Amino acid sequence: MYVADSRAVASADGAVRPPAGRRRAAVAPTVLALGTVSLVTDVSSEMVTAVMPLYLVAGLGLSPLGFGLLDGIYNGFSALVRLVGGHLADRGGGRHKWVAGCGYALSAACKPLLLVAHSLTPIGLVLAADRTGKGLRTAPRDALISLASTPESRGRAFGVHRAMDTAGALLGPLAAFLVLRATVDGYDAVFTVSFCVAVLGVLVLVLFVPGGRRGGGPGEPAPGGPGEPATTSAAPAERPTLRAAVRLLRRRDLRRITVCALLLGLATVSDSFVYLLLQRRLGVPDRWFALLPLGTAAAFLLLAVPLGRLADRVGRWTMFLAGHGALLLAYGLLLTSWHGTALPYAVLALHGGFYAATDGVLMAAASDGVPEALRSSGLAVVQTGQALARFACSLLFGAAWTAWGDRTALAGATVALAACAAFSLPLRPKEPVTA
Repeated sequence: MYVADSRAVASADGAVRPPAGRRRAAVAPTVLALGTVSLVTDVSSEMVTAVMPLYLVAGLGLSPLGFGLLDGIYNGFSALVRLVGGHLADRGGGRHKWVAGCGYALSAACKPLLLVAHSLTPIGLVLAADRTGKGLRTAPRDALISLASTPESRGRAFGVHRAMDTAGALLGPLAAFLVLRATVDGYDAVFTVSFCVAVLGVLVLVLFVPGGRRGGGPGEPAPGGPGEPATTSAAPAERPTLRAAVRLLRRRDLRRITVCALLLGLATVSDSFVYLLLQRRLGVPDRWFALLPLGTAAAFLLLAVPLGRLADRVGRWTMFLAGHGALLLAYGLLLTSWHGTALPYAVLALHGGFYAATDGVLMAAASDGVPEALRSSGLAVVQTGQALARFACSLLFGAAWTAWGDRTALAGATVALAACAAFSLPLRPKEPVTA
């Protein structure tokens, strides 16, 4: 429910709060619009993600090392362009929407190319281009969410966005499963439908997401419109340059967050490997493989908003580390000799809980230490470290699986994750006090 008058005022500590006697909007319209874009886009991307492991390993006969290389490209290549996307959004006077739009459009254009890519090199190039689009859009999109929210409610705002995003991740594998069951050339049909849905996501962004220029240029709404907090700054904004973005690491809290995200990312096994491990443990038939991501997505969807709100209350760093504790439990279950029918449900629930407690929460925590003029660039710094680490983890895990087997590779990742979590435990950044 939104109030008629949502003009905001700055408090003594610089935080933006609604005027006395007025109720703040639960979630800003910008967050809801971006959530819709992410929902539609994730239906498209998760259709491809759900079938890609089986397509590459069973269909094209790639080894775990070859799959680890492609999976690393898919999940980590965006790290090379995230800083560029964040910088362009800040440097353009806050043109976050249009930089994000270019990223969404590039990813959409890559989907039909999968129809003609049938070997390692062309598939790798297509996936790299798709992840370039993701790298361009992620930081500007998260900056828009952050700028549309007050410091005390950012965990909830990111939780709502991630919940909507995950609704798409829930529908994507289901759509892929239905397409595979209903068509003869299943994989080609999945890629075609995925492209059509991705185009719809771009249209929703262009038509319904407000422009991101500060102060509201011609034809663009200014921040602080109905349902959104205004932004104020007590000090002159720093000129957004790449050097200024890198200098943000001099800030103690942001530096700690970035280092911990990088270390924990080095021990975070990619989703695709988790699903392949589950399939091997349980003997899941190939035709049902595309449904495994539904368990992760369902848990993420159910927990994203409540854990985001809880993070605002108990501390985002506490919630972030608790999420990695859930991931450790999931790894432990995969390493046991338990083969009960509840195993996949438990593993996927913990896997989804991990994302609900870490994905948006990390961006909310990082936003607290980044000035508005460099918000997109600052978030990109954290995302880049995490994405590069996960890229390395995919390569290392694939190589370890090829050399020593899946159980040994997972045991090594489990020990590494426990060590990194223990190292990160005392590095707690300062967080805003929630009223």
